[in-house]
Amino acid sequence: MSRPDPPIAVTRLDWVDLRLDDVETPRGRLRITLGLGSGLARRASDPPGVLWAIGDRGPNIKINAAIDDHGLKRLKPLRGVDGAKLMPRTDIGPTLVQIRLEGDGVTLLRTLPLRDSHGAAFSGLPLPVGDTAAMEPAFDLAGAPLGANLAGADTEGVVALEDGTFRVADEYGPSILVVAADGEVLARWVPTGVEAGLMGAAYPVIGVLPALAARRRLNRGFEAIALSPDERRLYVLLQSPLAAEDDPEADAVGYVRLWTLDATTGMALAEHLYPLDPADSFRRDRDAGRVRSKDLKVSEAVAVGDGQLLILERISRTSKIYRVKLSERLLRKTLVLSTDDWPDIDADLEGMAVLSDRELVLCTDNDFGVDGRQTAFYRVTFAESFAA
Repeated sequence: MSRPDPPIAVTRLDWVDLRLDDVETPRGRLRITLGLGSGLARRASDPPGVLWAIGDRGPNIKINAAIDDHGLKRLKPLRGVDGAKLMPRTDIGPTLVQIRLEGDGVTLLRTLPLRDSHGAAFSGLPLPVGDTAAMEPAFDLAGAPLGANLAGADTEGVVALEDGTFRVADEYGPSILVVAADGEVLARWVPTGVEAGLMGAAYPVIGVLPALAARRRLNRGFEAIALSPDERRLYVLLQSPLAAEDDPEADAVGYVRLWTLDATTGMALAEHLYPLDPADSFRRDRDAGRVRSKDLKVSEAVAVGDGQLLILERISRTSKIYRVKLSERLLRKTLVLSTDDWPDIDADLEGMAVLSDRELVLCTDNDFGVDGRQTAFYRVTFAESFAA
């Protein structure tokens, strides 16, 4: 593995999360703020400093945390339900957010909730397809099941095209949403065979993605998406490797799948395997407690040239950014940045966009503030180009 590139400078940018609501719980108010740190994108024709961001499914809390931290004892019967989440405000769902970087600050320009062709807002509820709804069930504050939704999505990444449209990565399907400039979902690309379970959706559902993607692990679908400079190709990665029993290729076990797609049709053009680092090399996570290979995940990707990507690999506290060239099926990577060398950079980095060949902007996911965390933005300036 190559040594990291030349020295860098990191600046935290001023930003205050927008407060959306306070929900009463037995142990006080649960504050909900705008979530926008799951993905970042930049459209070349937009004014300088203008970026697009996206939040995920909406405010949600793990059942154990809802019981132990917020005193919601009526949820105790759900404590053993694998993957269950409390969703206190299902009307706060997948949303595109336009922001502007000005000096050392970030300002909010507008929010654009995703909606179907009938004008109904997308929700963060699971899809009624396969075993997704059973794997990731959602419940309200009273412990009642919220069910599934044909317009459900856990949006985790975004790219912005010059024609004004977007491509949004979703963990549930996993799927790619084709989104119009006004937020309407024009189509949903899903793994081949999944489309039959989404009949009746108020948008076209097209089974065009590799069928293997449907075997994604619990809550580990598509989180990273990138767009080629000529806008002809998309690059999409699963968040984590497939479980060994779900992977038909022995030599691919333990690697994250990266697919190159036609940006217009969603058709797969190529597949690559991205190797993850050893779990104990993520120093801040290791020092905080036990780390395992299943904790590793890929949270963001961005193109920095033809067939060349930056990929954000992390656990929680430590994040690493690697450069890869898509020249071989098994990718080789070069370290560009490790937050172990920058302790002021917060945990849970998920958003990354390129401002120039020497400058990145990074952001953290605040999970809608349910744990009291703030979104943090960072400008990272390199002494030399990070593109090879």
